[in-house]
Amino acid sequence: MSSSPSSTTIVGRDAELEWLAGLLDSVRAGTPSTAVIGGEAGIGKTRLVAEFTRALGPDVRLVRGQCVDLGDVAAPYSPIKGALRQLVAQVGAERALDAVGPGRAALMALLPELAAVDGGPAGEVVITPGGAGSGQLHEAVAVLLETLSRDEPIVLVIEDLHWVDAATLALLRFLLRSLGSSRLLVVLTYRTDDVTRGHPLRSFLSEAERDRWVERRELGRLDEAEVRALVGTLVVDDALSDQALETVFRRSDGVPFFVEELVGIDGCRDEGFVPDTLRDLLLARYERLSDEAQELLRLLSTGGVRVPHALLSEVYRGTEPQLESAARESVLYGVLVIDGDDYAFRHALVREAILEDLLPGERARYHARYAEAYEAQAAAGGRRLAAEISYHWMGARDPIRAFPATIHAMREARAAVAYATSARLGERALELWDTVPDAAHIAGMGKLELMGRTASQLRHAGEGERSLALVKAALAECPRDDPQYPRLLRDKAQYLANVGRDGSIPLLEESLAAIPDDGSDASEELRATVLTALAGRFMIEGRTAEAVETADAAYELARSIDFPRYASVAMNISAVSRAARGEVDRALVDMDRAHALAEGDGAALLRYWVNASDLRYLVGDHHEAVRLAEEGLARARAQGVERSSGVILASNAVDPLFALGEWERADALIERALALDPPGPFRIYLQRAKLWALVWRGDAEHAAELLRQYRAAMAPVMQVEMQTRLAVGRVEVEIGLATGDLPQAWRDGRGVLDEPVLPLAGYAEPLLWAVSRVIAAVRADPARVGEAEASEILAAEPRLREMLGRLSFWPTHGLWAALVEAELAPTAAAWQAAVDEASRESAPQFLRPYALLRLGEAQLDAGDRAGARDALQGAFDAAVVGGVTAVQTRAARVAMQAGLSLDGASRRDGLQGVAGVAGADDAGDAVAELTARERQVLDLIAEGLSNRQIGERLYITGKTASVHVSAILRKLGASSRTEAVYLARATR
Repeated sequence: MSSSPSSTTIVGRDAELEWLAGLLDSVRAGTPSTAVIGGEAGIGKTRLVAEFTRALGPDVRLVRGQCVDLGDVAAPYSPIKGALRQLVAQVGAERALDAVGPGRAALMALLPELAAVDGGPAGEVVITPGGAGSGQLHEAVAVLLETLSRDEPIVLVIEDLHWVDAATLALLRFLLRSLGSSRLLVVLTYRTDDVTRGHPLRSFLSEAERDRWVERRELGRLDEAEVRALVGTLVVDDALSDQALETVFRRSDGVPFFVEELVGIDGCRDEGFVPDTLRDLLLARYERLSDEAQELLRLLSTGGVRVPHALLSEVYRGTEPQLESAARESVLYGVLVIDGDDYAFRHALVREAILEDLLPGERARYHARYAEAYEAQAAAGGRRLAAEISYHWMGARDPIRAFPATIHAMREARAAVAYATSARLGERALELWDTVPDAAHIAGMGKLELMGRTASQLRHAGEGERSLALVKAALAECPRDDPQYPRLLRDKAQYLANVGRDGSIPLLEESLAAIPDDGSDASEELRATVLTALAGRFMIEGRTAEAVETADAAYELARSIDFPRYASVAMNISAVSRAARGEVDRALVDMDRAHALAEGDGAALLRYWVNASDLRYLVGDHHEAVRLAEEGLARARAQGVERSSGVILASNAVDPLFALGEWERADALIERALALDPPGPFRIYLQRAKLWALVWRGDAEHAAELLRQYRAAMAPVMQVEMQTRLAVGRVEVEIGLATGDLPQAWRDGRGVLDEPVLPLAGYAEPLLWAVSRVIAAVRADPARVGEAEASEILAAEPRLREMLGRLSFWPTHGLWAALVEAELAPTAAAWQAAVDEASRESAPQFLRPYALLRLGEAQLDAGDRAGARDALQGAFDAAVVGGVTAVQTRAARVAMQAGLSLDGASRRDGLQGVAGVAGADDAGDAVAELTARERQVLDLIAEGLSNRQIGERLYITGKTASVHVSAILRKLGASSRTEAVYLARATR
């Protein structure tokens, strides 16, 4: 009997191939998709992908990347760079650079060889911290793929995600969320048994499953019939006996790779030789090779799953004919395969088994050869290889040579904005520091500076707690007279704020005191940065007088040392703070001065657009607020920082768009910005806006559900940012009011009455209005809360009025004061005054229909049915035009209950518990059309179960449950799960 090393026909994967083909058809039609394929080692992930890509038509462009096993610190973006280099080779470097547009510098930072095409020397392009960040690089890759996919659909394959580096994982997370208009199919594979608890891939997979464009499947083992079929494709000249087939099935457990290995062993025809252990099975082919071939494989295993022929020639100590002979023998026996110019193990499991078989001295010797070969390649120019050099010198147990490579690799990772990788390399360098003679000279910096830089990279990577711990350790080692000491104090202050902890201001004040008063440029620049940071913290915490004083001092210093960026930022902070204490006219003038100072400085200009747009919104100039925010957002996109500054500007555009009644434009901005996976605080700004819109568009139950998910992340930011505390507090109160949970609404809102300093008027007054609604609701029905709580709430009215009075300097005070007065003393006259204020151009448009609704209710209470009918009709009409669904629904319901007929309103409007379009009669017909399974799903929706929980209860997948939910909403004409339940119950 003879057999081939692997089957030429794939067995048992027809459904998976059909699934991938279906995703590709969707991509061709313009819908991006991602396929995540998991499975245990040897289950056939690579084979499935190979079979799928082999069948791709000429209209599809294929690029692939391979994650590399480099221990704890893999080379940043390695699989992405491999795939992009293939893409550049296919379309040409000039076409790629044209396609990426403003992201040329970022793409060249990732692929330095492109700099030569762009007219500069290769390897010199870096991304500066002030100009971009990881968001710029991510955006560049996304734009490249999106642009080129318009010409031809692209299939991007990334294999072995269990070895993925942190930078690649962050980029993939970004791509999966942001490429909504591309024709891109991303295929990812990973080994499930290597993704253990704490592995970063676990959270990525969990997030990916919630993305509508991502589908995940795990490959199962073959059954006995499929194993028999697979064996039939392997055996060349004779069939195995039933006994041998049973042995193969039993010992392989249906894992295709193990089937192939067992069939390839002499004696498997009967119960003769069958390896006792998995290791014996994996090494069975290897141990049949000559000594020369085995040595080559041991050397190759040290270099990775695949090694280019040119590199292997460098590290191999024999002649070229000897190398070719040993390689040919390894291929013939099915241990190696040829993949282009690379030698690759037929399976990673075999490589791992051979690697484990190396002797310690042999392992160190082979690693040293690879390190030297990579050093020679790096010296010749071209690609960055410092991470590989560091890894192999570490493997060679040579810290003296590993240290400079690690420092170099850290800088390379930072240049490519691979913050997490750079941080881990910095931590590795710190571990090596005491073993290396003259480490400071080699590193070009002292240990304290290295600790500070590593902490900074950890912060950029989102590792807030680790960055804080490292900067604390650096401070503990740093003498107070060391120049690094005030810088480390400043950094610690920033890191504390990043993780939502108090204490930044005392640290910044201590940093100021520690800066040498020597008049040097370095000391004065540091002083300007610390003063500006301190002013910013005062502003954020609402200490406006101190913010103005400190910002003005920072401005004067920055101007005196010709530091225009910080002069602009300081003037900006001063303007915002002056506005907060009532100097609005001067604030607007000073903001224009900040704009002039920022001219030509991208970072300072973005800071201007952020604060200027927010200030214009707060004073009621909504059109100008939108213009400024969108102007800044366009610049952020052009600079490649849409994920950071761009997200803040998007959130700044959202609120004035809501105020103008442009809900769809606002919603699109929110979804686009959230898809960019912004950092924590920026995400919270968007989530707050999304929750608020849901309430006023009539889906308060959904808003309440999302709030429960968001609260934990919001709490730390609310603790250190007054504006976030006030803005989120307002939304929390309004959700409690809309869902009838008055006790929670009070708990969420009462804090504004106890602020230690005067709260920011533009954010505080809308919150005070929301709290006044809680007081009014409790006064109308004290039984809705406990007796003690009712007393507390009603007793708070004088404090609320006193707080509101202290904010009378604010330009929009008349509006909010009228609303509060009408809530607390709800007469028709009070509500007419509120309607008049809400009709002004500076008032948010959603408030006029609300005020008209409340006027109608007050008139009904006074017996003025004709006036009430007119007011409710006006509320209904304005709500329809303005898209304020919650008010539309309530106006129709109030009119229906009072026996008043409104033009354009039907019984269905009054029946809606939330924003809906189906009437009770229509809903009854629709409920009758539901299938038995859909009725089951509807009952579980009524229990409050999520799609995943519904799937578990009914033994279906969460995605299948989601399909049923969508069908129910469509048939009932409901816009939310809550409405579907309400309408169904109304027909019973």
